[in-house]
Amino acid sequence: MTYEWWLAYLLATIILSLSPGAGAINTMTSSISHSYRGAAAAIAGQQTGLAIQVIVVGVGLGTLFSRSLLAFEVLKWAGVAYLIWLGIQQWRAAGAIDLTALANTQSRGWLFKRALVVTLTNPKSIVFLAALFPQFIVPQAPQTMQYVVLGTTMIVVDIIVMSGYAVLAQRIRIWIKSPVQMKLLNRIFGSLFILVGILLASTKHA
Repeated sequence: MTYEWWLAYLLATIILSLSPGAGAINTMTSSISHSYRGAAAAIAGQQTGLAIQVIVVGVGLGTLFSRSLLAFEVLKWAGVAYLIWLGIQQWRAAGAIDLTALANTQSRGWLFKRALVVTLTNPKSIVFLAALFPQFIVPQAPQTMQYVVLGTTMIVVDIIVMSGYAVLAQRIRIWIKSPVQMKLLNRIFGSLFILVGILLASTKHA
């Protein structure tokens, strides 16, 4: 892989990470309700899921999801169900203003697992990686190290971008002054989870 190719790939990953999606929404809700530590756990879960997807694509299973309608649909509808469930839970959340107490109701381990599941149940991500990686892989060169470079670049970029979303969420958190505002915020993010779930349901196998 040449330096110029890597820069092109870097730009593609930045655009992908900046695009608002379930990961960004999950990071922001974790940051608002559970502070930076909660957001860090969510980001770690998301990157673990992304690393697993990179490995899946690297060993060739990404081709299965890009070619098998059944595998794609099963994973897609699992993701849809989970996102809508998260949205309903967020929508029904009480408008608690004691954010410190709220942060203690869910462990960072739970936030890590939630982000991991959100990432792993997105088949479009695997299909996207399966389509993107070959464009930057040099067939004549050892491929393992190339996948390591591509995967590491994507994960580092996503950590930086998600950290930015967490900081943005903390700025929003400053303006929360009443239970009514907190409840409204929960419903906004709950609706966003459901919307992403609906958008995922509308995607079709390439």
